[in-house]
Amino acid sequence: MDLHQIGFDREKYLALQSEHIEARRRQFGGKLYLEFGGKLFDDFHASRVLPGFTPDNKIAMLEKLADDVEVVIVVSAADIARHKVRADLGIGYDADVLRLVDAFRGYGLHVGSVVLSRMTDDNRQAKAFKRKLERLGLRVFRHYPIKGYPHDVATIVSDAGYGRNEYIETTRDLVVVTGPGPGSGKMASCLSQLYHDHRRGIASGYAKFETFPIWNLPLDHPVNVAYEAATVDLDDVNMIDPYHLAAYGEQAVNYNRDVEIFPVLNLLFERMVGSSPYQSPTDMGVNMAGNCISDDAVCRRASEQEIIRRYYKALVDEKRDELEPALSDKVALLMGQLGISATDRPVVSPALALAKKTKAPASAIELPDGQVVTGKTSALLGCCSAMLLDALKALAGIDPDVKLLATENIEPIQRLKTEHLGSRNPRLHTDEVLIALAVSANTDDNARRALDELNGLQGCDVHTTTILGTVDEGIFRNLGVNVTSEPVYQSKGLYRKR
Repeated sequence: MDLHQIGFDREKYLALQSEHIEARRRQFGGKLYLEFGGKLFDDFHASRVLPGFTPDNKIAMLEKLADDVEVVIVVSAADIARHKVRADLGIGYDADVLRLVDAFRGYGLHVGSVVLSRMTDDNRQAKAFKRKLERLGLRVFRHYPIKGYPHDVATIVSDAGYGRNEYIETTRDLVVVTGPGPGSGKMASCLSQLYHDHRRGIASGYAKFETFPIWNLPLDHPVNVAYEAATVDLDDVNMIDPYHLAAYGEQAVNYNRDVEIFPVLNLLFERMVGSSPYQSPTDMGVNMAGNCISDDAVCRRASEQEIIRRYYKALVDEKRDELEPALSDKVALLMGQLGISATDRPVVSPALALAKKTKAPASAIELPDGQVVTGKTSALLGCCSAMLLDALKALAGIDPDVKLLATENIEPIQRLKTEHLGSRNPRLHTDEVLIALAVSANTDDNARRALDELNGLQGCDVHTTTILGTVDEGIFRNLGVNVTSEPVYQSKGLYRKR
């Protein structure tokens, strides 16, 4: 797939989104709690399935409203206790809260507070995190589990439900509510605020900015199916919004959690103002992404590739944790519905063929022009390191036979690893290869030219025939490379360094 193909109109999206949010603010005439689903700064999933959608699209739109915006970050206390990690960044949710605060401030946006949702008295980790945030000068509010949530509407919309939560004190009229990941409690925090505002006589409203699923694309469109594949661990299921169909006689796509919570939102509005402004969960949204797809075929192909990536991720996660193939089976079912298979990923077959030929781990990368470069395991280099060097040579137009790193420069690094640093694997990892290449670039023009092409790897697809170690995984993540792996370990040892 050509990485330069564009299927999404970014500028149209920014304009439409800003207009739609302003219209929703006018609708309520007071404070608007705008729940942001997905990721604000680094929505790489969206940029992969909608080529042309940049990871900072949402934040660029908010910058236009910076003087009116206050950010509230919601994180689940239960996720803090179980040390939940963002898979795309490799950091815990606690660390990601701090990262988000710094990132928002870096864009000139005001972060008002942090909410710890699902807080319990016995959660020592969350209590310690609360103290840490307060020492850093952040205000922290606690929200608690509600018995019967989300089905016991009468309890939820009462002093024993939302009324028990601490009121989030805000100073601006557009309150953006976001969090490190799904299931953080963002919607519940917004609805809790509506309840408390009503008791205080404050006019306020709620809207949702959720990119996926895209409500005005078909249920079986690959973009929507890719969202379902990305959230199989949450048991999210895309579905036709039954409330929207009943109210308007037209189909709109939503997902199960929003459909389940809609009666709560409706009852909340009815108890406050006598009627609800929304006829359906889809009405709550302000998502204009579906109106900004400029090339449907490009987005379909990109989404199919993302689903295959999610399949391999599920396989590897299950292998690492010795789990039954529940999640990978779900993604495989989605692939079957679209008529695609794992080998439709262009880098899979070349990597597997080279591994079979050499009887050793192998890898393959697809460059922006569609060229596939493979890497094999040797005495000096791991397959990913060899592939990385050959890919950089191809991007720089360097003769494939040119050696970017001389054997006499690699061997001292190998001796250092095995004789002094306790490594049993003398082959150079990708980080070591890049450091050696950077050193060589001072005296070798080919090495310099190759190093200058690192940015050209961003967005490329890689497949490896064995599960990557944390070092190589981190390097590829930092380079913006999309990596999948066969669910196979290179060694048969029981201990794995994560």
